[in-house]
Amino acid sequence: MIGVSNVTLQFGKRILFKDVNIKFTQGNCYGLIGANGAGKSTFLKLLSKDIEPTNGNILIEPDKRMAVLEQDQFKYDEQRVLDTVIMGHKELYELAKEREDLYSKTEYTEEEGIRIGEIEAEFAEMNGYESESDAAQLLAGLGLGDEFHQKYMKDLESGDKVKVLIAQALFGNPDILLMDEPTNNLDMKAIEWLESFLYNFNNLVIVVSHDRHFLNNVCTNIADIDYQQINMYSGNYEFWYQASQLASKQKRDQNKKSEDKIKELQEFIQRFSANASKSRQATARKKMIDKLSVESMPHSSRRFPYIEFKPDREVGNIILNVENLSAQDEEGNILFTDVSFTVNATDKIVFISESDVAVSYLFDILMGERKPNSGEINWGVTVTNTYIPKENGEYFQNGLNLIDWLRQYSQNKDETFVRTFLGRMLFSGEETLKNSSVLSGGEKVRCMLSKMMCSGANVLVMDDPTNHLDLEAITALNEAMVKYSSVILFTSSDHELIASTANRVIEITPNGMIDKMLPFDEYRNSDEVSQRREELHGKAIEL
Repeated sequence: MIGVSNVTLQFGKRILFKDVNIKFTQGNCYGLIGANGAGKSTFLKLLSKDIEPTNGNILIEPDKRMAVLEQDQFKYDEQRVLDTVIMGHKELYELAKEREDLYSKTEYTEEEGIRIGEIEAEFAEMNGYESESDAAQLLAGLGLGDEFHQKYMKDLESGDKVKVLIAQALFGNPDILLMDEPTNNLDMKAIEWLESFLYNFNNLVIVVSHDRHFLNNVCTNIADIDYQQINMYSGNYEFWYQASQLASKQKRDQNKKSEDKIKELQEFIQRFSANASKSRQATARKKMIDKLSVESMPHSSRRFPYIEFKPDREVGNIILNVENLSAQDEEGNILFTDVSFTVNATDKIVFISESDVAVSYLFDILMGERKPNSGEINWGVTVTNTYIPKENGEYFQNGLNLIDWLRQYSQNKDETFVRTFLGRMLFSGEETLKNSSVLSGGEKVRCMLSKMMCSGANVLVMDDPTNHLDLEAITALNEAMVKYSSVILFTSSDHELIASTANRVIEITPNGMIDKMLPFDEYRNSDEVSQRREELHGKAIEL
């Protein structure tokens, strides 16, 4: 359905893609992956014809309608929600507006009467009569009910805007669907609904995402951007990861065998080349060396950071006790009440809520950055904690270079020591002298992880730490959290990270909390948890 033929894209001296040849066919969902800066979003722009390649061609099957997930959340601020969704099918929307304009007239010319007949036929063929109900069904699946339909986009929160834009992209059953980070700012229920929708979608999907669980659930193929090329793998993200790791290992092992054999032959030649009786054998071995080759491993754009958290001391028996905590936001809305829990030495607790703000407030309160409306918080005397908040901008306003920035949080002020932790997060050489105030979102999170690593803390508090990270950094962070020997309190939108790390779940609601020592997936499917959630909802109705 889409053919990419000898495509090269170059910006100045930088070559992003070189002689790329690849096909995307109907009925498949392709996960487009690659390191930050490899060109994932740029490649989607090539496919949507927003930019043109330097060389080569992109051929799209004629009469196929393409839908692209809109990235600008403010583009439709003056439009109503329902209209914004229907705008996803531009031809249908324009036809509907023309139809509405004609029917608003009290008298028609002969040409207008003929045109009305044509419009009705076209409108019916495009399922125009069902357009509003179809749009409403998509919105409902994403968690936006009838009360949102007539609202203006400018009055919606960021996460709800994303849901509307996703519904817009899905509307009208497009033949080709391009989605760049569709799960960003989505709650888990909406992500699960989108996974189910795409799993049953029969047309072509190409999606960029840093959510491994999402890629595993929806993708039939992985298109991997690396070495200025795009290589296709059958299967989901987990299959790609295992296959790519195996291929790299096999190439390294083969090279090691060749290197060892070459070394052995060279030693023989050095020992016996001057020996007349062995000279023929030495010559034969020289020819054998010529036949052996060590394949060069091309430089990859994919870089894995090294993340390891080591507590300097045991956490002790008394870690954290929270009693009857309650909080409201700046507008007086109740975020949570009656939150009480005790943290144990083996806990890795994920905090979840329908309100991201509630968990962020809770973490800020636990770390002393906000005051609760009521309640008490008591940390153990042997506890040292460190925090990655979701909003970290205030940490980077002093204009220090990265060495001096990290030095201010490190007990050991030695430059070599500080550089070690920056290097683990892929800051090396001149990058360590970069001004901290001009970092990208991903660079800031990597700095915060460097800060967390060098702290030696025995309690880690993390508010959505995978925000802005690429798949390689997310994988490294996930492995580090699983291996960490002490306490973690965290929240995340990454299902895989939660499921593999958490051994306890605390769900925060405006009217109380649910606390279960269960694996995450088991927690979500628990009848007991569902019943407790309904009880809390009933409490809200009574209030």
